[in-house]
Amino acid sequence: MRNYSDLSKLKTFNDRFEYLKLNGAVGQSTFGFDRYLNQTFYQSDAWRSARRKTILRDSDGNTVFDLGCKDRPINGKVYVHHMNPIDAKSINDRNSDITNCEYLICCSKETHDAIHYGGVAPKEDTLIIRKPGDTIPWR
Repeated sequence: MRNYSDLSKLKTFNDRFEYLKLNGAVGQSTFGFDRYLNQTFYQSDAWRSARRKTILRDSDGNTVFDLGCKDRPINGKVYVHHMNPIDAKSINDRNSDITNCEYLICCSKETHDAIHYGGVAPKEDTLIIRKPGDTIPWR
């Protein structure tokens, strides 16, 4: 099972991404007709508490970091990713691992989608330093 203790030993974002990558496929069924279980779980107090604790762990108090890497701030919505995919059985059995921060990590939407559906590690956002006149197309 993937866990935060092992993940945190990996120093680079790319190493952490490779550790978590699932190589799934878009449209692959996970909950099927039991989708309501998934939606109910994500509204539960247990999930909200685990999510809050994970965000606090993966932040410096102001900024949340993608896969816990201090050089990768998340600019936008924070996703709390289950390192080990959950299913209807995990929810029905009230498996404590699905709300244990040891098996959760914060990530951006781009990173979350790449982990689940394949692809390469998202590139780091880079600021473009603007200069006067650089956006005028006829120059």
